Amino acid sequence: MVAVVSKGPRNLITDVAGLKVGNAQDDRLKSGSTVLTADKPFKASVHVMGGAPGTRETDLLAPDKTVTAIDALVLSGGSAFGLDACSGVMDGLRAQGRGYAVGAMRIPIVPGAILFDLINGGDKDWDENPYRALGRAALDAAAEDFALGSVGAGTGAMAAMQKGGLGSASMVLANGTTVGALVAVNSLGSVTTPGDRHFWAAAFEMDGEFGGLGPDPASGLVAPEPSRKEKAMMLHATAQANTTIAIVATDAPLSKTQCHRLAVTAHDGLARAIVPTHTPLDGDLVFGVSTGSGSSVDHHVFGEICAASAICLSRAVCRGIYEATHAEGDIIETYRATNQWA
Repeated sequence: MVAVVSKGPRNLITDVAGLKVGNAQDDRLKSGSTVLTADKPFKASVHVMGGAPGTRETDLLAPDKTVTAIDALVLSGGSAFGLDACSGVMDGLRAQGRGYAVGAMRIPIVPGAILFDLINGGDKDWDENPYRALGRAALDAAAEDFALGSVGAGTGAMAAMQKGGLGSASMVLANGTTVGALVAVNSLGSVTTPGDRHFWAAAFEMDGEFGGLGPDPASGLVAPEPSRKEKAMMLHATAQANTTIAIVATDAPLSKTQCHRLAVTAHDGLARAIVPTHTPLDGDLVFGVSTGSGSSVDHHVFGEICAASAICLSRAVCRGIYEATHAEGDIIETYRATNQWA
């Protein structure tokens, strides 16, 4: 049971004190990058449950590895090309004097994860990888307030039945702890029930944040409809173009091991919001972050934080889909375009 007071004042992951998020995108490319950073280095870990992940420096985040804090996390489009967004973020952080000190050098620690958006109607015929510059621009844009939907890593994302996007949500627990989530939704599975009107995770919605239509009253929803995304992608001879990548965060003082467990538990939020999820053709991944000072929290408090992170992530997934906007050349429609009631 989660004792919730309310959404955070922004209903964004940046309601967690110290966090900032920046987006950068290229509308011609139909792709972009998103950066989460903080006022100072923060603890983080990660858990991967999809069968086709694309990552950079995530091994450092295992609980048994010696890195105790990082400087930023990157979510990016671009498949393997998008991993270079981390290099741009490293450039920017080094210019700020950030990073792990080794003699006279400072080495920013910037793990990242990518999604596949290379076949989404955008112009990908570049001569020079654009993602390093997108990563640097996203870092430069980092702030407490940021846009959702077709921005940053969510710019060219697609779910099974409609355009994907960047989503975020937050919760304040009764003890004052804040929990937040940030996600780029590019899933093989659907975020809406058959008929496209109701979100699978509608039961977790707070204050009409993704339309307020409530749960689907139908039952027996066990046979998914044919994927519009898959149909569109197969025109280009591929259906292996998925992945939902996310970050959950709290201002509670978690240990690195607890950050890992936070990420594990938050995957429940993906499973409640996307059907199916964690497939062999998704690279589903969640980072767990703590900005709090101190070593850890007790098991009871930690249990509430974990439960809240899963709920936040479910809501963030739905908000990413709900806030997506149409752009010229899209090969799949937005939720609002197909729903007059939205």
